[in-house]
Parts: sequence; structure tokens; C-alpha cells
Amino acid sequence: MKCEHFGTCGSCAIYELSYEAELSAKKERVLSLLSPFDVKELEVFSANESHYRARSEFKIWHDEGGANYAMGRLDKKGAVNITECPKVIEPIEQRMKPLLAKINSSEVLKHRIFSVEFLATTTDEVLITMIYHRKLDEVWEAEAKALESFLEASIMGRSRKQKVVLSQEYVTETLKIDNQEYHYRHYESGFTQPNPAVNIKMIEWAIKQVKTINRGDFLESYCGLGNFTIPLSKYFNRVLATEISKRSIKSANENCILNGVSNIEFIRLASEEMTQAINKIRIFRRLEGIDLESYRFSTVLVDPPRAGLDEDTINLIANIDNIIYISCNPETLARDLVLLSKTHTVEASAIFDQFPHTHHIESGVFLKKIILD
Repeated sequence: MKCEHFGTCGSCAIYELSYEAELSAKKERVLSLLSPFDVKELEVFSANESHYRARSEFKIWHDEGGANYAMGRLDKKGAVNITECPKVIEPIEQRMKPLLAKINSSEVLKHRIFSVEFLATTTDEVLITMIYHRKLDEVWEAEAKALESFLEASIMGRSRKQKVVLSQEYVTETLKIDNQEYHYRHYESGFTQPNPAVNIKMIEWAIKQVKTINRGDFLESYCGLGNFTIPLSKYFNRVLATEISKRSIKSANENCILNGVSNIEFIRLASEEMTQAINKIRIFRRLEGIDLESYRFSTVLVDPPRAGLDEDTINLIANIDNIIYISCNPETLARDLVLLSKTHTVEASAIFDQFPHTHHIESGVFLKKIILD
């Protein structure tokens, strides 16, 4: 990736290797962690080297020259002003400089602004959140509304205990997955997959695995806004998906409506709580009207945070024939496979490079239950 801040800006930690060498190193790292589980090869899903991030945030640094975009330095010694960020997708890149110019030309917009966040889609919808160390008033709203029209983007303002939504607080992404279009409403404060192109590859890899399964019911933990849930739902009779975030559950239900999907129940439960409910340890009012005993789960998908799965959840999913484990931390994936490999074998494995030029890597394994003679 060509960027004048490469090697200085801390947003990209790997800058001395070619992308091919970087990807090879990531593959070898994950392969070494998974080799104890008889994994001898990985499917590798690469990313575009630039223009791949659909969400980003920048500090606003003020100096005698005005307001500047800034990022933390790679050497951890403060921040560096940046004039470009080629890793963001084009709809963000096209609005970054005009936005900064408008901020610098307006005392109202510039006064005590300290951060800007972008959330965009591949279809040119952009939501810009401007964050301040002061209360936002009607004068700010009027200038920000004019800025919306100028940038052809939605704008929000935030300050302490204040959120100002001028038009809408979400964008609607459309992705073509397995030859079908899916629509996702992404909210400003909700989690979204940052790399749309690689996200499609992840979902299609999961679909490839479930196509080998003879339907049944589907269980998903950490479902977010239904990113995997909705495309995979067509291959199962019924789906039960859980997520702890209220905003994500709201998005997931809206996304079901957008996509005309009716066989999913989204429930606001943590993974640990879902385990307790299925094992009849606790009764949750949030499950009122849901007959857990009627589900016949053939498949489970888990996409946990970096800490991986808790032991109770591992013990629960170990009773399900097919497991798709999407991981943002190959170390905790390998740790969890120590237990899961007692009941399942790894049938397929892959890495998905969501974050080029960083040490982060997404992994996926598909496990099938061991059939004893």
C-alpha cells in the first residue's frame, strides 16, 4: 500500500514486508497453532492491499495550522498528523479532505472537536460522527446540516451525555453473497465487520460448510446484527441466535425484515446465559415464548471476542454435531480446540485477512462430531 505515513502511523504495524510475505507469515503462524489438531493446510482469503476499511476513526489534532486528522504513532510516542489514509474505502476517502476543509473554515464546527468517525458502505452511503468536548447547540446543528448536503452524507454530533442525529444514525449496506443480495443496517454505535470484501468471503466459506449438512436447526452465539445468521438461515429449518448487545439485537431484527427472513429468533443473552438456559440451570424472562426443547440443533456457529469461549459453552457445543468457529484470535482458538478435539475433528480451516498491514488475522474451522463405532 502506498501511504506517505507508512512506518510512522501506528494504524499499520507491518510495513517492511510485501503483502505476499505478510500473508505467508500469518498463514504459517495460524498453521503452527492448529497443526496439533491435524490441520495440514489452510484456505487463505486475502484482502485488497488498500481501500478495504468501511469504518474508521481519527483524532482531530489542533495546531497553529488548524485542525488535522491524527493517529497514534507506531513508536507509541504521541500522535502524528496525517493527510491521507489509503486503507479506507473510497466513499470515506472522498469525503475526508472536504470535511476537514469545512471544519477549518468554520469556528463553530472546529471549536473543541477532538474526533471524527466514519461508517460507510460499498454503495456510497456514509455516516460521519463528529465528537466534541462541548455542548452542541442549534448553531452547530445548522452548520452541520449544511455540511450533510455538501458532503452527501449523514452527520451526527456527540458530546458528553449528548447525541444529535440530524437525519439518521445508520447506513444500509448491500452485499452480494452466494449469488444473492443481502441488506444490512449498520448503526453508528454497533459492531460491524470492517472489511466488506473479506466479510463476504467469510460468510461464503461458512455457507460452503453448511451446504454439506442436512438442515436441522441452527444455533449461533455472538450473532451481532445477523451478519452470518441471515445468509445461513436459508439452509436450516429454524435458527436461534443470541447476542448481549441491545443495539445489535435491534439491528438483527430490522435486518430480518429487510431480507424477508422469518425463521430466526434473535434473543438478547450472553453466551454463558444461553448455556445456562439450555442446560436448565436458569430461567430467563427474555426467553419467554421460546420452547428451547423443541429445537434440534444440527449446527452451531460461534464468533467470540478475543478471549475465546468459556468452558461451559465449549461443553454445550460439544454436544452438537457440526461446529463453525470463527475466531479473531488464533491463540484462543487453539486453546479451545484442545477440548473440542476430544469430541470433534477439524474438517476444514481457513484464514481471512480482514486487517492487512497489521498482526491481526481471522480464522475459521469447521468441526464434525466423531462417530464412535
